[in-house]
Amino acid sequence: MPQTYTEDKTFEAGDFATTTIQPGEYDHCVFSGCNFSNTNLTGIYFVECTFNHCDLSLAGLAQTVFRDVQFNDCKLLGLRFDDCDSFLLSLEFNRCVLNFSSFFKLKLKKTKFSGCELQQVDFSEADLSNAIFKECSMPGAVFDRTNLEKADFSTSLHYSIDPEINQIKKARFSLEGLPGLLGKYDIDIV
Repeated sequence: MPQTYTEDKTFEAGDFATTTIQPGEYDHCVFSGCNFSNTNLTGIYFVECTFNHCDLSLAGLAQTVFRDVQFNDCKLLGLRFDDCDSFLLSLEFNRCVLNFSSFFKLKLKKTKFSGCELQQVDFSEADLSNAIFKECSMPGAVFDRTNLEKADFSTSLHYSIDPEINQIKKARFSLEGLPGLLGKYDIDIV
């Protein structure tokens, strides 16, 4: 299959669930209102790309490359980011729904999640040091042996993080988020 190189192109309202996206590298491209749900993105390179109002739910991400990629107002349900090529993986999420996705064992230092819904997302064994979770809702998100050093949760809610099994040195939390750190102790905070 021929590999294409596409640079500085805008794709609008493309339905890649019914028409195949060409394998290859997409550099500095913008995808707006595109449907990638259940699409196989295996081995495709996205470098410095932006996805606006796109649906990538349940897309196949085996060895997919995301370098300096930004997702804005996207639906990203059930994605296995842990299947991506992890070399130089760099992502940013703004107002996205990432429910039931997985970042298992990924290095996501300084990753920004802003205004995102992160229900049942698996962050087990990930390195989220210096990550920013701004105004995120995180019910059921899994943090197990996760590096959260210097991460900022100060404006997020509905998380449950066990300080005994996660690294939280110098992480920031709000008073409203305190129950998410002490939940396992079954105590009342008033």
